Amino acid sequence: MVVTGIGVVAPGGIGTKAYWDLLTNGRTATRTISLFDATPFRSRVAAECDFDPFMAGLTQRQVRMWDRTTQFAVVAAREAMSDSKILGELNPVRTGVMLGTACGMTMSLDSEYAVVSDEGRTWHVDDAHGSPYLYDYFLPSSMAVEVAWLADAQGPVGVVSTGCTSGIDVLGHAVDLIRDGEAEVMISGASDAAISPITVACFDAIKATTPRNDEPGTASRPFDRTRNGFALGEGSAVFVLEELEHAKRRGAHIYCEISGHSTHCNAYSMTGLRSDGVELAQSITKAMDQAKVRPEQIGYVNAHGSSTKQNDRHETMAYKVALGEHAYSTPISSIKSMIGHSLGAICSLEVAASALTIEHSIIPPTANLHEPDPECDLDYVPLVAREKNVDVVLSVASGFGGFQSAIVLTKPEGSRA
Repeated sequence: MVVTGIGVVAPGGIGTKAYWDLLTNGRTATRTISLFDATPFRSRVAAECDFDPFMAGLTQRQVRMWDRTTQFAVVAAREAMSDSKILGELNPVRTGVMLGTACGMTMSLDSEYAVVSDEGRTWHVDDAHGSPYLYDYFLPSSMAVEVAWLADAQGPVGVVSTGCTSGIDVLGHAVDLIRDGEAEVMISGASDAAISPITVACFDAIKATTPRNDEPGTASRPFDRTRNGFALGEGSAVFVLEELEHAKRRGAHIYCEISGHSTHCNAYSMTGLRSDGVELAQSITKAMDQAKVRPEQIGYVNAHGSSTKQNDRHETMAYKVALGEHAYSTPISSIKSMIGHSLGAICSLEVAASALTIEHSIIPPTANLHEPDPECDLDYVPLVAREKNVDVVLSVASGFGGFQSAIVLTKPEGSRA
């Protein structure tokens, strides 16, 4: 199963060119929240997308109807299909859409609640003041339906929501649908736009986000000794996936193969992780087994790297368990240091970065890594991008609820070093 198109809406810009430029130059997109007044909150920094829906080609009606999450997804999907040059070649009944999201239409629901409850001052909900599109906001599947209409996709269409691992899990599901013969082309990825009062309040309550409000540009510090929580983000990455021979027949450009994927739940804690890293290591090992690659073949790991004390140490242990001695010589980096943690969307954005690493032979750095945590003692590519020919990339994710996922991307056979 191969990737033949990539579309991105991310902090730092729309499109893979702007996205890749930000990552490889080690720039950060985190800043003080501007989407609402965050003054009362503990954490007031996030990585927002500079997104003008009209400049992105959406109509007034679409902007009125669609939550920001849907807007991101449609724009990214449109770009992915254009990039793959597959428009006009799709067989509608053999084309599907599978999208991931952690929070769905949070911004619109938060806004609607404020309207119909008079900013929470009354329990009486007056539906006369509600949006006529409220029904769509309640159904994350409406996002996938809009993309399906865009592509005239009449095959399998749906949404996967597994928290912060959604962006990997949905790609695994889409690949399985092609492998099982349910579709020959899948438009798949993830989208989240959850920088809203309710989301910020939830993460404030459990102190998962960083309170480094006076240094927004360096607030996200994965694997750094001084890290104290993640910075929220938002965005979308969508891919055109197809079977290798199908892509070859139409002369498509192939970014990479999706060679293996795995997901587990630790059945242990909503937010806690065992210190030995075994649960994430199990997903890594299974994904590598499916891809038929050995630890020494992994040329780069795109880390979860959330910038929380617990996750970064757990993840470091997982690499040592799964990769053995090769963990110490394998470049690993976290792009959350630059674009924040966009919840369900981040894994797809990380897969996009992984595919572009294979394409361009450049490994993005971990920004803001000035003082490595002694317990995070692997090669986390601090501060500066690294040129390296990479044939195999491992991308991992860990999410609330105990979800642990991994995906392996490989360079197509004929173009490997």
